[in-house]
Amino acid sequence: MKQYLDLVQDIFDHGSWQVNRTGIRTLSIPGAMMKFDLREGFPAVTTKKLAFKSAIGELIGFIRGYRSAADFRTLGCKVWDQNANENAHWLASPYRLQEDDLGAIYGVQWRQWPAYKLIDLDLPQSTAQVAEALAQGYQRIDTVKIGGGATGVLLYKAIDQLRLCLDTIVRDPGSRRILFHGWNWAQLEEMALPPCHLLYQFLTNQSTREISLCLYIRSNDVGLGTPFNLTEGAALLHLVGRLTGYVPRWLTYFIGDAHIYENHFDMLRTQLQRQPFPAPKLVLSDRIPEHAVTGKYEPDWLEKVEAGDFWLEGYQHHQPLTAPMAV
Repeated sequence: MKQYLDLVQDIFDHGSWQVNRTGIRTLSIPGAMMKFDLREGFPAVTTKKLAFKSAIGELIGFIRGYRSAADFRTLGCKVWDQNANENAHWLASPYRLQEDDLGAIYGVQWRQWPAYKLIDLDLPQSTAQVAEALAQGYQRIDTVKIGGGATGVLLYKAIDQLRLCLDTIVRDPGSRRILFHGWNWAQLEEMALPPCHLLYQFLTNQSTREISLCLYIRSNDVGLGTPFNLTEGAALLHLVGRLTGYVPRWLTYFIGDAHIYENHFDMLRTQLQRQPFPAPKLVLSDRIPEHAVTGKYEPDWLEKVEAGDFWLEGYQHHQPLTAPMAV
């Protein structure tokens, strides 16, 4: 994890002070990147103990489309408790349904992206367009007036972005459009926290049967968020590879605003004084079907996978370090 420590040092050396919504200042740099060859091991931070079970629990919650902190807690992940129940902006929101509610966060967007079509019924192609939309699973919502006095029909369906990625990897592995994202302008106010890790793009190498992931993070808390996001991105890539018949290779990690909160300085400076251990290996349970072995495509395992199906082998780490999360 030398790359991670190099990023931390870069922010300390070149970051500028920024104020933000949390009230806790950050040292920030615009634009950063890390690239990990997963053949060399799993990108787990070793200069402190990684909360691996919590990170994997969060990933499983995202995959299941959870929107309640209570559901994340059942998976051993408590990181959403504060945003659900102590975030003043969210507590005052009319979109918050009840205690522990998080709104339409990551997994909701991943698995139930709200897609709409507005078709102008005055156009000669409208009948064919409506028929095509209905064949794709859209449902009529309403008839509405649109610009120029024309009449339109509004249609809707929920899109499972993650499942579509797996389907495309199997059907059209050379596609450069195998991606999902979580930024929905129309629903930002319906979330306890707008998404930070925004865009996931899968890329295959069909000759070597390898699969890679490019992950873009718009805003990254390098002290607490980066170790979690690296863990989740790499674990997701391993899972997708297992279900589609590819071996995980490159995890490329892009950050828009890379920052360190002022109250995380001591934790990170301690880590900079520690020597990293060798990278561990991620192991997936044998109960998750391996497409490359069975020849069977079983995407329903996205719903069946459990947090206990992931573990680290040979994980060495220094003593735990903690710091408060900015809300």
